[in-house]
Amino acid sequence: MVSMDLHPQMLIRLVVAMMLGALVGYERERDGKPAGVRTHGMVSLGAALFTVVSLYGFGPTADPTRVAAMVVSGIGFLGAGAILHQRESVHGLTTAASLWVTAAIGTAVGVGMIGMSVVTTLLIFLLLRFGPRPGKNRPKQEGEVSRPTRSEKAIEPKGKEI
Repeated sequence: MVSMDLHPQMLIRLVVAMMLGALVGYERERDGKPAGVRTHGMVSLGAALFTVVSLYGFGPTADPTRVAAMVVSGIGFLGAGAILHQRESVHGLTTAASLWVTAAIGTAVGVGMIGMSVVTTLLIFLLLRFGPRPGKNRPKQEGEVSRPTRSEKAIEPKGKEI
């Protein structure tokens, strides 16, 4: 049985994990990507919950490293679903990588490494915001359709043209 004094600590870990994941998701959503605040927040929260449960839910004989390994394996399937291969180009690698690192952040928060998780989140946020985007300025391939960013969608006229 888990002692009652651990419950607030567990709750704080879950909330921190969700907030850090949501921050990474905010940066992806701001750029118009499909996996945003909710997806990244849930990935981080789920990883933290699996980790907390593995630490405190199965008694002293439990091996939390097994759960951490399964989080890494499971998030690989989610990331693979985010990657699209079309003709000569591949899309979604950054989204898949951000989901992967968000799961790592949630796992780290789950074991209590909150400081390292905050620093990692800030590094990822800075990388996503200011890092180079090699494919951003390349000429479009024949038949390739670009998806407008969220800010471009906001300035598009609403309604039908006559």
